[in-house]
Amino acid sequence: MSLRKFSAAAAVAVTLALGATPAHAVIEIQWWHAMTGGNNDIVNKLAEDFNASQSDYKVVPSFKGSYPDTMNAGIAAFRAGNAPHIMQVFEVGTATMMSATGAIKPVYQLMKDAGEPFDPKAYLPAITGYYSTSKGDMLSFPFNSSSMVMWINKDELKKAGVAEIPKTWPEVFDAAKKLKAAGHATCGFSNAWATWAHIEQFSAWHNVPIGTKANGLDGFDTVLTFNSPLHVKHLQNLIDLQKDKTYDYSGRANASESRFGSGECAIFMTSSGYYATAKSTAKFDFTSAPMPYYPDVAGAPQNSIIGGASLWVMGGKKPEEYKGVAKFFTFLSDTNRQAKLHQESGYLPITKAAYEKTRADGFYEKNPTLQTPLKELTNKEPTENSRGLRFGNMVQMRDIWAEEMEAALAGQKTAKEALDSAVARGNTMLRTFEKTAK
Repeated sequence: MSLRKFSAAAAVAVTLALGATPAHAVIEIQWWHAMTGGNNDIVNKLAEDFNASQSDYKVVPSFKGSYPDTMNAGIAAFRAGNAPHIMQVFEVGTATMMSATGAIKPVYQLMKDAGEPFDPKAYLPAITGYYSTSKGDMLSFPFNSSSMVMWINKDELKKAGVAEIPKTWPEVFDAAKKLKAAGHATCGFSNAWATWAHIEQFSAWHNVPIGTKANGLDGFDTVLTFNSPLHVKHLQNLIDLQKDKTYDYSGRANASESRFGSGECAIFMTSSGYYATAKSTAKFDFTSAPMPYYPDVAGAPQNSIIGGASLWVMGGKKPEEYKGVAKFFTFLSDTNRQAKLHQESGYLPITKAAYEKTRADGFYEKNPTLQTPLKELTNKEPTENSRGLRFGNMVQMRDIWAEEMEAALAGQKTAKEALDSAVARGNTMLRTFEKTAK
């Protein structure tokens, strides 16, 4: 073959090869999350389904550890210039993320720029209010919203002679003593997320403030107040019951949830989002019930506040990448998909339409467990004490609060000393945050 013919043939081959390649490369969207167990499987399936639904974008989910670990990793990555496109941040990180100007791309702006349909009113107000500005602009995308519920091992309560699921704290204490006497030597009752259970949700459920300024929702210059007589009484009850493990402390996060699934703790308070894991691990008849309350507190129970997390979009990405993120959020908002996600994971449906579909389909009649957190959240019209909370440095502050609770449960401090110190140390952190947020 002559050089001219070879060159012509090569040119044709190159042209054909180029014609065989896609006109554009698939744009990857990095999604960092903190989901474990059954919920990790759900996250991976959502990404797979989105990727299969179109050919322009590929969502790549990456597990980054616990909620605090994921948030810290995302912040460090942003500073290093390699942040993910989407970062799952638990609800108490909201104030910190809100103040990080430039580090985030507000969701309402993202959807508008991308031309994606987006109506904040389509989402459940109990959820969106937490993640929106005072003007109603949504800053992050609700994803796995939950509330705290009381998980009940019905088989073990029956064996212990507890006829009714307890509703009040005194009834929980009594049931825990019976469980202990019936063989649950290491745990009458317990909980995950210590400060969420016994400070944050406890306060909202009893309509008492955690801090001033509507728990920080109305301004950063808030002062903590959860060292009230009611809070002191409750912590003292836990201290007294911890002595013989009628109550047994289970740590600051949720690694302890397996104590319920294994059958060790027959009464266990944790997120309603634990449902998928409970369903796959518990070998007994279980259900969930509303959080207990003290019957002598006027107006209790009030309403619970949301937990879980939302998806924050990180700043500094390309317009075409943001378009992919916006399309993924539209995909997640689909009514059928949201209803399915709610029914499989135990997390709340984020849209009104998904809730109405689930209810209309008769799902709650067969699965009352999944309606428990919705009943709690809507039990009464929220007050300034029960709308939620928005404190800066909340991730670090939770550790301080837990540290003081642990000291009290170990007998190193009285309940009042521990809560007074938790409030004082927390207020110091809030003043520090104010300086960085201004």
